[in-house]
Amino acid sequence: MALSVETESHIYRALRTASGAAAHLVALGFTIFVAVLARPGSSLFSWHPTLMSLAFSFLMTEALLVFSPESSLLRSLSRKGRARCHWVLQLLALLCALLGLGLVILHKEQLGKAHLATWHGRAGLIAVLWAGLQCSGGVGLLYPKLLPRWPLAKLKLYHATSGLVGYLLGSASLLLAMCSLWFTATVTGGVWYLAVLCPVITSLVIMSQVSNAYLYRKRIQP
Repeated sequence: MALSVETESHIYRALRTASGAAAHLVALGFTIFVAVLARPGSSLFSWHPTLMSLAFSFLMTEALLVFSPESSLLRSLSRKGRARCHWVLQLLALLCALLGLGLVILHKEQLGKAHLATWHGRAGLIAVLWAGLQCSGGVGLLYPKLLPRWPLAKLKLYHATSGLVGYLLGSASLLLAMCSLWFTATVTGGVWYLAVLCPVITSLVIMSQVSNAYLYRKRIQP
């Protein structure tokens, strides 16, 4: 028996709520896991994985989930209030990423190692640079009078699409980090696969959210 449109809508919203809640928990759990593994403060390098997971796993995920109609932790705020919180979280993520990048550069300098010698390093640098550009672009949405010739709806679409690309770059950097000697020397077996699933799960949730909010809606417009 076919389900009614209303029932399908309720099921769909319930699935999105559950997936959003899972993204919150996975992002937080993964960040805590990496921090425990890295033991921040035990060495200069230990701050790098801690700060990068905090930036790209937790803060960026929360910044994007702010706009989720089903799973946002700030649904009681106005759209403008949530946009401000989004900007603050993204700025904190960028600061953590820049600090993490700076510390690993300093660490490599101390050891005399080459920079950007791995795919993880290259992906991480691109992700950090992209995050910086994305935050700069967000200023135009906070203050649309700065870009009077651009329609606000188009700016939001471009910002959301670019933000999704940046988030996926950050997730790719995290995935590549889990193939590094530092990570695989400690995390093996089933735990490694569970860790790899974390950025994959959050990426799928964020992709679905952005697609439904902007990209899919744009496609169906006449």
